[in-house]
Amino acid sequence: MILFPAIDLYGKKAVRLLKGDYSNMTVYSTDPLSVAQKMEESGAAHIHMVDLEGAKDGTTPNLDIVEEIKKKTGLFVEIGGGIRSEETIERYLTIGVDRVILGTAAISDKELLTRSVSKYGKRIAVSADAKNGRIAVKGWVEESGVFLDDFLSELQELGVETVICTDISKDGAMKGTNLGLYADLAKRYTLNITASGGVSSLEDIRALRGYGLYGAILGKAYYTGAVDLKEALEAAK
Repeated sequence: MILFPAIDLYGKKAVRLLKGDYSNMTVYSTDPLSVAQKMEESGAAHIHMVDLEGAKDGTTPNLDIVEEIKKKTGLFVEIGGGIRSEETIERYLTIGVDRVILGTAAISDKELLTRSVSKYGKRIAVSADAKNGRIAVKGWVEESGVFLDDFLSELQELGVETVICTDISKDGAMKGTNLGLYADLAKRYTLNITASGGVSSLEDIRALRGYGLYGAILGKAYYTGAVDLKEALEAAK
């Protein structure tokens, strides 16, 4: 299983939100590049990045930070947050980003989703962020009314390869991830599913690996020191 330590960007800083709440933001570093370099030094080969500003308004205000990290590390970089047009997809892919994650656009613009998967293949992933069993959009501030299971079935039929699935109620709460959800999804879908939200112990990581999941995202637990990245990478293997 691939472990993706996460860097969430807001105002050129590395931050974390609690359950997607922008009013509950903690700044962990004013130098995201150094954060990425430390992750790489600990043995990480992949990182998961989210532009939280972009997620709200569909822009790319932290593009220069993402480009700097891609150029100055050897990390596999995936990025989400506000990617709602082919122009934005191209912008990220042009600077060397390895995988672009569609969130709101995967719900609101099926034509873009279909076209992007056809054109870019495995370089396109989709985030399925669930709140009360339904997909949340626009930086998690709105519920779409689309059920998680219906959405995943549709993505599988479309040929989407990788899905980042978040239980928003667990995100940043440091109370464990939704193991039951991921065990169930791993059995029922052929998608490469990455677990996100509440991964806060080595036990969580080992359990997710045991389900045969493709990946897991490590966020707040890394920043607070609750989980050592080297140990977490070993547990993911």
